[in-house]
Amino acid sequence: MEVVPMSTPATAPPPPASLKRIVTASLIGTTIEWYDFFLYGSAAALVFNKLFFPDSDPLVGTLLSFLTYAVGFAARPLGALVFGHYGDRLGRKKLLVLSLLLMGGATFAIGLLPTHATIGTAAPVLLTVLRLVQGFALGGEWGGAVLLVSEHGDARRRGFWASWPQTGAPAGQLLATGVLSLLTAVLSDAAFGSWGWRIPFLLSGVLVIVGLWIRLSVDESPVFKQALAQAEARKADRTATAEKLPLVAVLRHHWRDVLIAMGARMAENISYYVITAFILVYATTSVGLSKQTALNAVLIASAVHFAAIPAWGALSDRIGRRPVYLMGAVGVGLWMFPFFSLIDTGGFGNLILAVTVGLVLHGAMYAPQAAFFSEMFATRMRYSGASIGAQFASVAAGAPAPLIATALLSDYGSSTPIALYVIGAAVLTVVAVAAAKETRHRDLADVVPPADADRTTAPAADARTP
Repeated sequence: MEVVPMSTPATAPPPPASLKRIVTASLIGTTIEWYDFFLYGSAAALVFNKLFFPDSDPLVGTLLSFLTYAVGFAARPLGALVFGHYGDRLGRKKLLVLSLLLMGGATFAIGLLPTHATIGTAAPVLLTVLRLVQGFALGGEWGGAVLLVSEHGDARRRGFWASWPQTGAPAGQLLATGVLSLLTAVLSDAAFGSWGWRIPFLLSGVLVIVGLWIRLSVDESPVFKQALAQAEARKADRTATAEKLPLVAVLRHHWRDVLIAMGARMAENISYYVITAFILVYATTSVGLSKQTALNAVLIASAVHFAAIPAWGALSDRIGRRPVYLMGAVGVGLWMFPFFSLIDTGGFGNLILAVTVGLVLHGAMYAPQAAFFSEMFATRMRYSGASIGAQFASVAAGAPAPLIATALLSDYGSSTPIALYVIGAAVLTVVAVAAAKETRHRDLADVVPPADADRTTAPAADARTP
């Protein structure tokens, strides 16, 4: 196989209108998926402890509620493996449609779920099963959404365009928190705990219909089509090396990149769930603020976060993925003690400042992550590699973050160990990103598939372009 020089990419960028439609489809899809996922986290902090674990001490009930929340993360690596495998074999678009259906269906079902008062211990069991389905779907969603945009765009602005699906996280957080904030404002605590909490989950059914309509209208990635055609040609060539399974190829050719991606996710994942999910517990139980106040602060900060992500993505196109990512990791680590100090004052303005600065710094990691991870892997293993690196890290990072933070608060009654916990994650991320190579100049169509790389003596034998 001939490796096309960087100066003459094999695939021309799509027309601006086409690229914008692809970005919109990915953004709306990821927004819906994250809305579903974050809605559970907010509900776990606010009402699930009473509805599904009513016999426990309030803080213990919150811990149990966050435990079911963490279970969703445990299913994300499995989703990454399954969706990554078939996404690399069948295409990005088909798997993205399936992930949206699974996530939306599970969320809608949670809105219909009987509580502990109605069916006893079966209620938290069913809640956990549906949370597993959510996690499985999200494990496959992220990689496909960012790859669909990354593989359509050109290298010069890939960081900017690929960051837009990343804004689905704050957009979903904004939507979920906004709906919950509105309901808690207009409903009494009794009404919200009785039936009002179901409304945001049932709304997911409408959102999924809209998301499917938009997502079905886009084309498959041209880079993937080209790689698939090359794979079919190799199958017809009896002298060619047989193509390996995507997972096997990732572990053979990109194991170092998988480890770097996992390390890069530690501070990004842990800080996000401490800032947006655990903060609802800390602000209401330790500081004495109302649920409405805490939700409004996250709501405002999420809007700023949404705007900051594309700006960080554009900056990564100018100065590189690594420098921007490192700024975010170092910044989050340095911000943790001021973050809790501001919240402890009990002032609404200080609460907004604490959460907003934290999320802006988080955005410096999250924005370049889509392009950064996409550029690490060859096309026919890119869905698997990016998804495995991102989602396996979530089990150790985002999954237990609210749980660990709540347990530390329960044991020590202080925010200091929680701040140190996030700082430790930031150190791990700095080490991982510092060990990575800069990737912003790579053309995704230039990456040599392992089957060809094994048969060459060129420097590209590690299945990557320099």
